[in-house]
Amino acid sequence: MKPSKLILTLIVFTAMCMNICACKGNTEGGKSGKVLIAYFSATGTTAKAANLIAEETGGELYRIEPAQPYTGADLNWNDKASRSSVEMNDPNSRPAIKGNKANIADYDTVYIGYPIWWGVAPRIINTFIESHDLKGKTIRPFATSGGSGIEQSVEELKKAYPTLNWQEGKLY
Repeated sequence: MKPSKLILTLIVFTAMCMNICACKGNTEGGKSGKVLIAYFSATGTTAKAANLIAEETGGELYRIEPAQPYTGADLNWNDKASRSSVEMNDPNSRPAIKGNKANIADYDTVYIGYPIWWGVAPRIINTFIESHDLKGKTIRPFATSGGSGIEQSVEELKKAYPTLNWQEGKLY
């Protein structure tokens, strides 16, 4: 591994650990409740952050898996015809999710994790939110990114789903 890649990896890992410590023991109003960590990870980076959150909170993991997996070509953001580019350019796109829905009724807090695509959450996150009754749940967004902040993505989610109980987002 090149020294610059090693340093970058260490910085990212340190930042993830620091953010996880800030999340530890998060409960609403001092009540202890069940935690779900729902996440979409196209390349494995967000899955690593989700696993760290699960370890620290004792929460259960739920992978938001697309019915049609993304290929490398699908994720080529330089190709305007790639699947991810087409989805992100269509605000109404809702990629299908594979498998059963999460049993949201069992949880008080739901972490929703995703990679930042085009400054916002991938459209499959909208599919997840719209497929589950999240009213009355504490929603804690978290994201991974190679260069974008989480603020714009959280603001877009809050604007799209204003009745949900959104908490501050964390970037890993």
